[in-house]
Amino acid sequence: MAFQTLQQEYLQMPVLTRSYTTACVITTLAVQLEVVTPFQLYFNPDLIFRQLQIWRVLTNFLFFGTIGFNFFFNMIFTYRYCRMLEEGSFRGRTADFFMMFLFGGVLMLCVATFVNIVFLGSAFTIMLVYVWSRRNPYVRMNFFGLMNFQAPYLPWVLLGFSLLLGNSIIVDFIGIGVGHSYYFLEDVFPEQRGGMRLLKTPGFLKRLLDDQPEDPNYNPLPEERPGGFDWGNNQ
Repeated sequence: MAFQTLQQEYLQMPVLTRSYTTACVITTLAVQLEVVTPFQLYFNPDLIFRQLQIWRVLTNFLFFGTIGFNFFFNMIFTYRYCRMLEEGSFRGRTADFFMMFLFGGVLMLCVATFVNIVFLGSAFTIMLVYVWSRRNPYVRMNFFGLMNFQAPYLPWVLLGFSLLLGNSIIVDFIGIGVGHSYYFLEDVFPEQRGGMRLLKTPGFLKRLLDDQPEDPNYNPLPEERPGGFDWGNNQ
């Protein structure tokens, strides 16, 4: 029964959320089981261009470290905010959501080339959190029962949390910067006088990803529980 419930929940996840989180878990398990090593996954422009190790463009977004607190913390946030975006503001617009993935990934890789960041999964998670938080500005959040704040402050709270844990906050700044770039180009600039939507999704992606009938048993994740567990309950 528990397995059937878990399977049903997994199959009800929207396609990009399911694909990305599954790839992250499989990659981490492969490292944990020593099928591959992090040295085969990290972002290295020299190896990509000179030795054509193209997979590194993707795999550096899929590894959050060995299984432990940091892995589970990142995966919980990745799953919840990716799913809430895909079921919320991107509902019925899977191709546009994929374009957000593509825009964020390419911009992060460009930045990483100059700041020597080798794994960008955490930055990608922060980007998802940032975009969700700006599109849900009135949601009240609670972080570990310690503080209450509006959703737009969540990325900065996570940055402070990273600082307390002794982690590099450069990754958080990259995620926030890329998330803001997407938010500005997609939500702010088109509403300005003379503005326009610059990030246009190609038609073939819309035909490939958007023309899918909705599952009648589809059960969206409620947005009023934005963070999961104690740090995301409504107040």
